[in-house]
Amino acid sequence: MRVLLKHYFLFPALCIHLLGCGGNSDAKITSTSSQVSVTASAVATSVNANNSSAAVLVENSTQDCVIAALKPFADLPEIGKLPNPFIFMDGTPVLTKKQWPCRRAEIAAQAQAYELGEKPPAPQQVAGSVSSGKISVIVRDKDKQIAFDALITLPSTGVAPYPAIIGIGNSYLNNDELSRQGIAVIQFPNNLLGEQHNGQSRGKGLFYEIYGSDHRASAMMAWAWGVSRLLDVLHNTSNTIIDPQRVGVTGCSRNGKGALIAGAFDERLALTIMQESGSGGAASWRISDAQLASGQNVQTLRQIVTENVWFTEQFKIFSEAANKLPFDHHSVMGLIAPRGLLVVENTGMEWLGNQSTYTTAVVAREIWKALGAADNMGVTQVDGHNHCQLPASQQPAVNAFVEKFLLHNNRVSTHVQKTDGTFPVEISRWVNWVTPILQ
Repeated sequence: MRVLLKHYFLFPALCIHLLGCGGNSDAKITSTSSQVSVTASAVATSVNANNSSAAVLVENSTQDCVIAALKPFADLPEIGKLPNPFIFMDGTPVLTKKQWPCRRAEIAAQAQAYELGEKPPAPQQVAGSVSSGKISVIVRDKDKQIAFDALITLPSTGVAPYPAIIGIGNSYLNNDELSRQGIAVIQFPNNLLGEQHNGQSRGKGLFYEIYGSDHRASAMMAWAWGVSRLLDVLHNTSNTIIDPQRVGVTGCSRNGKGALIAGAFDERLALTIMQESGSGGAASWRISDAQLASGQNVQTLRQIVTENVWFTEQFKIFSEAANKLPFDHHSVMGLIAPRGLLVVENTGMEWLGNQSTYTTAVVAREIWKALGAADNMGVTQVDGHNHCQLPASQQPAVNAFVEKFLLHNNRVSTHVQKTDGTFPVEISRWVNWVTPILQ
């Protein structure tokens, strides 16, 4: 039996109240090939290839949350510290774990409106196939069609269906070690979905062939949408190669930023490993600005928006006003909570905001702590290696998170929070709120 989930636009209030949206605003996906159709909710139940009961996560379980109108730039107050992730936009505190999903929906709405552009609803039809060598994805919507393939490298051990990790562009982890653990590696062709050659790449790629070159979505959001379509194929076809319940995502540098956004906007991803992602990834805009002001050579918001199309065009308005953002990247990482997240950073990469990435990750971990899942999030930062080269000293952390979230070994310890940096980790400078213990 195959299950086709009805997906919904993440936050339609954005189109109504704030900036307007390009592309399709239809709410539902239908398919003449589906045998069963269910409404999206936190968890559905289906029968997998082995005829055993399995939980099927959905892309977004918060579509019923009501998102208030977001403020235009002129009305946003300046916030010098990292904004409190535990306060709703109306000032109400988050007190329970049941409240967190709708607070997460607010943060996601803000991130889309101000920084990333909107992730469209799932299209009218997603079809495809999974073989031992590749995943083929075909997307049809309003008489338009795109197709792409993602190559699969199967592991040297284990049996199908294999757990897998999707590499945005590629995986720069130790892929031989992943193979030894029985993990397949899927190479996701993000540049086909949204080009990122330079500042002239905006609106180019397969995503924009469906939604138009003027769609507000940034290249990173186009990639996240493409990863979701790949996951549709894994979940909704007669796939016996990859276990859709045990899929993670990774990427390094610019593609590490993309891994964060993919993991933040699709709840079906059990694990996100973002590697040396820097500004727009693990770094916060505010702390990176402070590093630059102290005389360090750090990439900031004002610089990165001139470099490429990783963010929506309108994000440039915050170039000299990062403090007006009602969120920062501790909260963007927190969109993944309580699922698995490992932040892998390089102390020697000052340009990527070494102090900013580590401090922001430590603050982000407070979200998992509030949810009673502190060890589902970890951060490791070491020096002495080239960019995107995973050193042996970080391998145990990667192995542990893979074991726990893709191999379901709950006995392994994922308590990881360490840096070899000599810089101060000034939590009190950036946090003026208290982490609640959500009931």
